[in-house]
Formats: sequence, C-alpha cells, structure tokens
Amino acid sequence: MSTSHAKGPRLGTKLLVLMSFAFVVIPWFSYLYVSEMEDFLVDSQANAQLLTAEGISTLLNGRSDLFYDLPLSPEGYEQLYAHPLETPIRIDGKENDWEDVLEYNIGFGNLISEEELNSDPNQFFLALGEHNDQLYAFVKIKDDALVYRDRNILRLDLSDHLRLTFTGQDKLVKNIVLTSIEPGVTTAYLIDNDWRYAIRGEPENRIQGFTAKTEEGYVIEFRIPLELLGSARQFGLAVVDVDDPEKRVIKSITGTLPTAGNEAFGLVLLKSPEVLRIIQGLGYSGANIQVIDAQQRVRAEIGSYLSDDTATEPPEARDNPWYAFIAFVMKPIYRIIESNLPTSESAETEVLSSALSGEPNYQRRYSEADGEMIVAGHPIISQNEIIGTVLLKQNTERILELRRDALQRIVNLSVISLIVLVILVLMFSLRLARRIRKLGAEATNAIDVYGRLKTNQLKGETDSGDEIGDLARSISGMLEKLHQHNQFLENMPRTLRHEINNPLNTLSTSLQNLESDNSEKGKEKYLEAAKRGVTRIGMIVQNLADAASLEEALETEDEIEITDLYELVRNYVQNCNSVHSNRVFEYKGISRPAKVKIADYRVEQLLDKLIDNAIDFSNEGGRIEVSIFSSEEGFILTVANEGPKIPTDMLENVFDSMISIRETNPDNRLHFGMGLYVVRIIAKHHGGNVKAVNLSGGRGVKIDVILPEFSELRPTSKTNSELNLQKA
Repeated sequence: MSTSHAKGPRLGTKLLVLMSFAFVVIPWFSYLYVSEMEDFLVDSQANAQLLTAEGISTLLNGRSDLFYDLPLSPEGYEQLYAHPLETPIRIDGKENDWEDVLEYNIGFGNLISEEELNSDPNQFFLALGEHNDQLYAFVKIKDDALVYRDRNILRLDLSDHLRLTFTGQDKLVKNIVLTSIEPGVTTAYLIDNDWRYAIRGEPENRIQGFTAKTEEGYVIEFRIPLELLGSARQFGLAVVDVDDPEKRVIKSITGTLPTAGNEAFGLVLLKSPEVLRIIQGLGYSGANIQVIDAQQRVRAEIGSYLSDDTATEPPEARDNPWYAFIAFVMKPIYRIIESNLPTSESAETEVLSSALSGEPNYQRRYSEADGEMIVAGHPIISQNEIIGTVLLKQNTERILELRRDALQRIVNLSVISLIVLVILVLMFSLRLARRIRKLGAEATNAIDVYGRLKTNQLKGETDSGDEIGDLARSISGMLEKLHQHNQFLENMPRTLRHEINNPLNTLSTSLQNLESDNSEKGKEKYLEAAKRGVTRIGMIVQNLADAASLEEALETEDEIEITDLYELVRNYVQNCNSVHSNRVFEYKGISRPAKVKIADYRVEQLLDKLIDNAIDFSNEGGRIEVSIFSSEEGFILTVANEGPKIPTDMLENVFDSMISIRETNPDNRLHFGMGLYVVRIIAKHHGGNVKAVNLSGGRGVKIDVILPEFSELRPTSKTNSELNLQKA
C-alpha cells in the first residue's frame, strides 16, 4: 500500500526563517531604544537652552531703557527695521541677493496729481539689512526722468540724489548726499546744512553705493558702516527728484517722514548696541541668541546655529563603501523622524508667540536648508510688562551624530550577528536533522518487512538529555513492551500445549478405558477421570479469559469506596492463619486506621495473588510477613516471604504477563505467570504502584504495593471508573 507524504519546509528552513524574523525584531527594538534616548537627549538640551534663555532674560529684566532708547519719541515716525542678513550683500544694484529681505520693504511718498489717484502713490521703496556691523540699503525709486549730476557743477542738489541724516560719534548731526554722474558707482559727500555744497572736497569712501536704471526709474544700493551712525544707530533718508536737466530744479523731496509738518526725517531703528554688548559674551558654538522686543523686532543677535556639513560629516562617508551603504539604509529612517518634526517657521513663530505671551517654551524643528534644531524662548519682563523675549536657537548636530553612530552600530551588529547565527543555525539544523534521520532509520530497522520485531530497544540517542533523547527512550520503551507482548503471544501456544496436553491425555485415556472396560465400577472410575480432564481444560480457558478481561472489568466497575486498609489486612491475615496451617502469617506495621479509596474485593484479589506467590516460593512451615507502613506517597502494603530471591535482571519484569521464574511445579497447579501481572493491574487501577525487592542476605523476597492515602482536605486521584461515571 502506497502512502503519501506531506510536503513542507524543512527543519533548517523553519529555523532560518524564525531566526531571521528575530533579527528583524531585535534591531527594531534597538532603534526604538535609540529613539527614546534621542528624545531624552533632545529634552535635556532643550531644557538647558531654556535655562540659558532664562539666565539671559534675567540680565535684561527691568531694563526697559534698553528697548525704548530712542532720542525722540517714535510716535508719528515710521519705524524702519534693518533685518539681519546671513551673508553680505554685493553692491551691484541688483536685487537677487535681497530675496529674504525685500518682502519687508516699506513704501514712502505722497500723491502729486489727481491722475495718480488710481496708481501706486509711493515714490520709493526701502529695504534694510545688517551684517557684520555694516548697514545695507536697497532703495527702489519711481522716476520718469533720471537726471545725473553734472561733473562741472559744484552744487550737489541739482540732480537726482539721496540724502542721509544721522547723529555721528561726536553727537553732531551729519548730512550725507549720494549722487552719481552716470549709471554705476555712486559717490557720497558730507554736505552742509543747506544740502548744496560738500564740506570737504574728498568723498566719504566709507559709504559705497551703486545706481542702476529700471523700467519705472532707478535703484540705489549702498552700504554704510554702523560706526558712522553713533551710539544711537539711527538715521533718516530722503529721495530728491529733479526732472529737467536744463533748469535742474528740485521737483520733490520724499523722505521717511510719514506726516507733513515734521522737521526731522523718519527714524531707521537698528539693533540696540547696549543689549548687544550684554549678550556678546554669552554665545557659544552652534547657538544663535536673539533679543526681540515686544514688536517682534530683533534688537540684538549673536552666533549662528548653522554648522559646517563637511566638518561634521565623518570621513567614513567618503572613504568607506560600507558606511555609504549604512547611510543609504538609514536614510528612510531619518526621513521618517524628520517628517514628524514641525517646520522651521511654524516652530519659531509658536515659540516666539508663547514667550511674548509670558510662557517660556521650546520646540524641536526641521527645515531642508538649516537641518534640525531646537528653538527656546523666555520672556523679558519689566514692571509686570513683557518688553521682549530671548530666543535661543541651537542645532542638534551632536545628538544627530550620536544617533547616526548608534544606528550604524545597530546595523553593523545586526548584520554580523545575523550572518554568524545563520551559520550556527544551519550547522545546528544539519546536526539536528542528522540525529532525527538516524533515529528514524534505527526505529524503522527495528521491525522487519513482515512486522516482526528485530530488537527490543534502541541504542542511539537514548543517552541524550534533550527532546530527541526523550523521543528515543519513548520509542525504545514502546519496542520493549511490544517485545514482551510478542513473547506473550509466542509463549501462549507452548504454554497451552503444555497445560492442555495433560488433561487431554487423561481425557483420551479415560475414554479409551471406558470403551474397553464394560464393568460398572470401571465405567464410573473412567467417567470421573474424564470429567476432571474436561474441568481442568475449562479452568485453563477461564484463567486466560480472566487475565485478558481484567483491565476491561476494572474500567467498568463502580464499587470503589473509602475503606480502612488496616482493618481489611488484619482480618485477611487472621483468615490466612486459619486456611493455610502449613505457613505462619504475621502482621507488622501501623496499628491505626488507614483510609484508602479502593474496591475492597479487588484488593483482596491482589492479596490472594501475593499470598499464593509467597506460599509457592516459601518452605513449609515458613513465615510470611504482611505489613502496612505510611510514607509520603501513601500507604505501602508489603508481603514478604523467606525463600529464593529473584534474579536481578528480572526484578522489573516479574510483573509482566506470562512471566514465571518457577523451576518446578510439584503440586501440578496451573502457573501462567499471570499472578503478579494481575497485582500490577489492580494497583495501577487504584492510582498506586508495585515493585519487587530482594531481602538482604538473600533471605527471600518482598513485594511492595503503594496505595495513595485518602484525605478530605485534598482531592485524590480519580480512578478510571470515576472518570467513566463523570463522562456518562
């Protein structure tokens, strides 16, 4: 008969898949740990930045004079703001390097005619920036007729020009004119109070400018050192328009003055120099500190949070291909982390708004241009009024470097560990598969093609302490039991032939004699002998049937009850002394009630088998001891007799069926080797066990039967009949 085998992955494949899954989970949990550690470091850095911002704000608390230090009241004047620049401006008249500042430009001018009601009324637009103690200005002017200065005319007010007014280091008001004779470089002159002639013949070379024509007019881009503006660092600006190149009459003057009737130009507010001096020594590498007033204007700024990418990039990225591979693997993870961070603008705006409302705050932000950083803000208070805030921005390059190194180590360790463990798992699986194949081959060879056992035990793997060893010992035990059963089946015909031949011979002889002897007395004699032969054959069949059906009978009976084993054994020993006068029966052991849950007649049957076995192996007049002792396992019922001992190699087999160690049968009784087998079956049925022990000195043998003690405080092991009743 052909058998189909289920197909599936091999054991090595399963182990490999399992270990691969494990080494996906382990790096993931390692990454989660690194992420938690990164959050902890970020929080620590953020708290440190917040404490630094708080310390700086403490220095500025109550110093409202630093934020309102204007020489004139700013009310009614346009408060221009010079925005900080990341890089210096190239003075070339082009607006391409003003992209980040032009959106903050402010328009100035008045309507000239009714026709301009529907047009833009502004005469010029002004954008200011500041970088490295230099003030940069970009002035975009509307002018339909651009008139340049005539180099032959000494007066400086007869052409289109730009006027600056400021207070110098000597506390005196200074007037500067920026003019040009053609498109290109402009020239600055220190001029008199009438704005006509230069005070000195030499130009002010510290002020550099450039003029360029546009479709609507022209632009002037210039740069002036902050040191010229004095300690106040503020100035006024005006655009002078001359349209007729012949008459050269001033048509209009448009300044930063927002209302008519004021004598001074509008104020251009720069950073507060005193505030800058206070925070000058508080900066540190990788950090940007800004002091912002209540109108969200930067009054002082030091440091930069930007880091040099080439300086922080490890050399492995350029020299080691493996590092490049790790960076490629980690890049999606970095993207996932960074995508969860707020953008630069939203985080900075939120921190600034929160600080100006009186709540210290910090945010972790990310931008494509600047990378990842932490923004912390703390309010500056004067007389219960928030006059500004300290904004501290610092990059997280150190934390990112630690994260990058940690993730790299995780990947390296995971890959190396995976390779090593894959090799170990493959070697282990190959060895495991070889052991299993060897065990399977030995188990298969234990039975021949006809189903007969070739051996009663396995030799391989039975000494192993793992599960394969347990399996080998289990299969070996099964083979041993099958071997015993086969021996029983093999011995059965010989035993039956031996035991049945005698009564058959008697029956045959009696029938022959009955046929030949016609006397009445002879017939009766031979008929009686034939009946005895038939009866003996019936007894043989009945004994075999009883032994075969004992287990089934025990499974179905339900007469188990709580019994006093001591009382049952004591009465049984007394009866034995009455029935077997040729032996001396003696009881030893406990003299108190011994409660057990048994079928009493089955235990009496067990005792019958033990007593019969003790009588058979003891001499006439010998002593047989019956004892009950208490132990942790329960009660030990012992039957000991003086006589021959059991061979050591048979101590464990005497309880098997069809096993007998009798050398002679003097009483010609039936002995199938079933007595001790019945004893074991009855003991197992009651939750107990049996064992045979040779007495010391070779004096005889004792059989111990262990029965569990019944206790109402703990549940006893249920018998098979109780389980059958519960199922029913």
